Amino acid sequence: MSSVEARLSELGLTLPTPPAAAGAYVPAVRTGNLLYLAGTLPMKDGKVASLGKVGRDVDLAQAAEAAKLCTLNALANAKAALGSLDRVVRVVMVNGFVNGIDGFSDSPKVLNGASEFLLQVFGEAGKHARAAVSVNGLPLGVSVEVQMVLEIRD
Repeated sequence: MSSVEARLSELGLTLPTPPAAAGAYVPAVRTGNLLYLAGTLPMKDGKVASLGKVGRDVDLAQAAEAAKLCTLNALANAKAALGSLDRVVRVVMVNGFVNGIDGFSDSPKVLNGASEFLLQVFGEAGKHARAAVSVNGLPLGVSVEVQMVLEIRD
């Protein structure tokens, strides 16, 4: 077990089966020392775990948990691409999309679920740049989607 996976275990989590691409794309692309991860959804056991509009169907705490779940799924895709999460040098960028009600302005609070989780898992290497954007709809009607860029080592 990698040290990152051991840390996940300490947090009471295990990596899920990497989610398959849901369209004409791949879950991860490496270029140089960067790994670009496609957007991931809040899936658990192959099913959507968080549906609807944040601010109406999903509250902030539930949405932050959904962002954390998206991030866990993204890490599963990273492990599938790299073989080990111990190859991650740092988290470079997190982009989060929140399916918010009209005028929803708390996207940063939702994405804190992803950002705080990455700090728990990677420590200082989990600090990253971020965008948190409210949108009018997401695939399958989910509440949150997260994509990431990781710096990696050979």
